[in-house]
Amino acid sequence: MRRFLRMLVLAAAMVAALAGCKEETKKKTLLPNISGKAGEVIVVINKGEWEGALGVRVREIMTQDCPYLPQKEPLYNLVDVAPNAFTNIFKIHRNILIFNIDSKVVTPGVVYRNDLWAFPQTVISVNAPTPEVALDLYNEHSQKILTTIEQAERDRVIINTKKYQEGALNQLVKDQFGGSIYFPSGYTLKKKTKDFVWISYETTYTQQAFFVYRYPVEDDKELSKERIVERRNQILKDNVPGMFENTYMTTNMVAGVDVQYLRFRGRDFAHTKGLWEVENDYMGGPFASHSFYSQDGQYVIVVESFVYAPKYDKRHYMRQVESLLFSWEWKEDSTKE
Repeated sequence: MRRFLRMLVLAAAMVAALAGCKEETKKKTLLPNISGKAGEVIVVINKGEWEGALGVRVREIMTQDCPYLPQKEPLYNLVDVAPNAFTNIFKIHRNILIFNIDSKVVTPGVVYRNDLWAFPQTVISVNAPTPEVALDLYNEHSQKILTTIEQAERDRVIINTKKYQEGALNQLVKDQFGGSIYFPSGYTLKKKTKDFVWISYETTYTQQAFFVYRYPVEDDKELSKERIVERRNQILKDNVPGMFENTYMTTNMVAGVDVQYLRFRGRDFAHTKGLWEVENDYMGGPFASHSFYSQDGQYVIVVESFVYAPKYDKRHYMRQVESLLFSWEWKEDSTKE
């Protein structure tokens, strides 16, 4: 009897969970698609606060220079909207930061919500009784606010790419390296060797591209900054020639290289950002890469993105390809979907 009751309770829980999932899916399908440009954030705030210390601080953090680009570009473009002007046309924007400053606020804090008025949307509310408290809250949570918006922008790129991907390229990389990122429609294979693949999307004046390569593990220093750069320079010298004799892609060491060790959705990797250049030539641009161990631990696998767009700003181009580095899936994991 007890066993029967336990099974009954379990079955009821499963039905409730499935019903909840269906309700959530139904809600999302009924929501309108988001509006606004990638890298844009609506800031709902009173004019007085926007022109005061709070607004200055918001702009200082959210429009700081985007790191590792050849020229200055803001991290995000901001559009300030007064609360009484925050109508339906703004409520379906992709990224919304709301400053709810009211003496009636009893519990100050920052609230993060997804898909409130549109899909896929992120809405962040800073609730405070005074502008001073709002400023303190923003300073305390500014990094998480930036990370939340960054992750939302990244997920949108991945979701859209999965819908319209070059499946043959994904399969090619999986077969060769045991896993792959997703490649957007229009990308083509530019070069393939035993341990190196170059996949690219090119127009007259731009190139967005990926390298996937591997090399044997020799010691426990393979993921140090020095070794990542050393290996990168050698592999690109061997595989990515420039337009003229004795020219090849390498790393711009004057600008420096940043390496962060991250764990993202169960995967550990070294996230490297910097500027590439062509030795003995004047070409260059931003790059980002993920370096991690193969599943058998015998190799380091590197998946790298880069942009060449000498006539244009590069933030949007780079954010697109860098986001896709986070879509890596091992072959067996992708078959579970």
